[in-house]
Amino acid sequence: MTVDHGHPLRFGVLLTPEADRPQAAVERARLSEELGYDVVSFRDSPGGIDPWTLLSWVAARTSRIRLLAGPVGEAVNPAVVARAAAGLDLLSDGRVELALRPAPAVAATSEALDVIRGIWAVNVRSPLRLDGRHHRLAGAERGPAPAHNIPVWLAAGTHPQALRLAAAKADGWLLTAPGPADGSPLTAPGPANGPALTWDDVRDELAAAGAVIDEAARAEGRDPREVHRLVHLAPTAPPERWAADLLPLIRDDGVSTVILATDDEQTLRRFAAEVAPALRAARGEATRPALRALFVRRHRREGIDYDAVPAALAESAVEPGDAAFARVRSTYLRGGSPGLVLRPGTPAEVSQAVRFARTQPVKLSVRSGGHGISGRSTSNGGIVIDVSRLSAIEVLDKATRRVRVGPGARWGDVAATLAPYGWALTSGDYGGVGVGGLATAGGIGWFVREHGLTIDRLRAVDMVLADGSQVHADDEENADLFWAVRGAGANFGIVTAFEFEAHEGGEVGFAQLVVDATDTAGFLQRWGAAMEAAPRDLTSSLIIGQARPGQPIVAQIMAVVHSGDVETIISRLQPIAATAPLLDHSIQVLPYEAIMHVPHGPHDAQGEPVTRAGLADHLTPELAAAAARLVASGRTYFFQVRAAGGAASDVPADATAYAGRSAGFSLVAFGPGRRALDEAWDGMLHHFSGQYINFETDLRPERVQEAYPEPTLSRLRALKRRYDPANVFRDNFNITPSDA
Repeated sequence: MTVDHGHPLRFGVLLTPEADRPQAAVERARLSEELGYDVVSFRDSPGGIDPWTLLSWVAARTSRIRLLAGPVGEAVNPAVVARAAAGLDLLSDGRVELALRPAPAVAATSEALDVIRGIWAVNVRSPLRLDGRHHRLAGAERGPAPAHNIPVWLAAGTHPQALRLAAAKADGWLLTAPGPADGSPLTAPGPANGPALTWDDVRDELAAAGAVIDEAARAEGRDPREVHRLVHLAPTAPPERWAADLLPLIRDDGVSTVILATDDEQTLRRFAAEVAPALRAARGEATRPALRALFVRRHRREGIDYDAVPAALAESAVEPGDAAFARVRSTYLRGGSPGLVLRPGTPAEVSQAVRFARTQPVKLSVRSGGHGISGRSTSNGGIVIDVSRLSAIEVLDKATRRVRVGPGARWGDVAATLAPYGWALTSGDYGGVGVGGLATAGGIGWFVREHGLTIDRLRAVDMVLADGSQVHADDEENADLFWAVRGAGANFGIVTAFEFEAHEGGEVGFAQLVVDATDTAGFLQRWGAAMEAAPRDLTSSLIIGQARPGQPIVAQIMAVVHSGDVETIISRLQPIAATAPLLDHSIQVLPYEAIMHVPHGPHDAQGEPVTRAGLADHLTPELAAAAARLVASGRTYFFQVRAAGGAASDVPADATAYAGRSAGFSLVAFGPGRRALDEAWDGMLHHFSGQYINFETDLRPERVQEAYPEPTLSRLRALKRRYDPANVFRDNFNITPSDA
């Protein structure tokens, strides 16, 4: 009877390190990758280099082959094993597999598995506690989370209790061989200090063990297909018999991974060239999709048909039970717990993701860089389409400075890519922000007064609409959609590529000034007036923290002068430095990409950000006084004002969906609580002329009207009815479709 568990057929090698020639084993591992093998493992050879050390070196010298660590015996601390495996998995970009050798007391191995999976479960915020008979943890720190779900194989032999444990808690069962023996077609392990198993013995053992595993898996509520079957074998028979001997194991006994216990290069080459292709052809493709393990599936959320996820998206998708979930659940400031994160890698896969998500009765969110300060890039139980894999940056035309940028790229990477050409793109003030969210909302950056908003440098987009169709939009093709994308793009689809016209970059003067802002209202007025009078090559912003009893209110001013000339930089900075008593300062001449460079780490925020934002034409005395009262009240712990205006205000208000063209300043306040901040900010609304959506977390419909005043809002609602009548893209500053 043919057994198809839906697993891809894999071939691996088990190598023996030589104590005096450790590099030889590494080179054989590299050769194995070149020959197409899928897995490499090392014997624990007495007097030789530790296999973990060898695997680390192999990880650095290879790029594709999987790294099988173990079997690890009972004497090793399972928490140490978990952390070592996770660390190697992170360093190798998700290529580690782990094998455990059961202890004589199977219960000890069961507890060890709990410890290992518990250490990897970084999603659980509390420390790991286990009060077992063999392993005790009184509050161990979890982590690191591995790069992927590390499969754990149990080298269980044929002991019934060990097989049942493999069926209950492991990802698979490994029939392991210590080495080749002579005289049989293929050899496998026999009893300790006993003869090697004959070929008929191997078949019988596999069949009997498989039956035990299948029955035990069903009893645990698992599908037997979840439990992979792996085997170590040493080919010693004539090569022409290898394929015929192995095919029954693969076709009839469900073996999906065959690991050759050999160090002979000729054997490795011949098997890879002749046997592996023949076996893959004879077995054919898996006819059923592989299943996620029960300990992943048990974390699934209601309302999502996980089994219906398109095959092209399933492998990269992240579920709440996956190891990678800790790195994709939250954004820069907001904690989340989505039910599913889809990570498409091509525009076609984005289309599939949208078509799938729109059939599910849960919220759909879209994420590029994961900052999502407005709180709309994650959810609780919903679906997130994360486009971070669409991160390519390509120069299309040097003559016109035309560049193509994926939505998942970070602005620091864009700056670094453009720097060798002497170009730049105005793009916010922090290089860790993703391209997609900023380039569809506005983009108030360090060159805003000289070169306008980020959307003002946008020349075309490719995007996926709510029905899953892919379209191109620019000033001539789908021009109305292109108009909407520049300022309200999240409402109309997912941009899969942006085409920008870069501007001149080069060196800049970057200043950080610390001033005494005790006279907060006067300081804000003077700084605002200095910015409005400044040449356009100067842009600055200021931050005021929470007032502390007995301490002066301190403001930090950050400024960029688009010039490498020291005298020009100093002359531009002097007026803003004179707006308040100067306490400290730092001025540097740097390439633009240097101030945009930031490390890219996963976001792991908790809680919910509370912000209020607004655009103002001027920092009037009345607005400055209101802002001073807000700062003094303690209702905001982070108050920021960014200069805008200049070239951004040269663009007509109806040229794009971004309607705040008259604004010279963008203001945002972060607060510890919604009620207190709303009470203060709502009293300031009459001072504002518009809204910048990327910093506003208030979901009241008035905010939409502030961002898109008439007639902009009516035009957007009509376009929404045309392009997204079902309001699929609504987890944003939502523009509802107009009535027919």
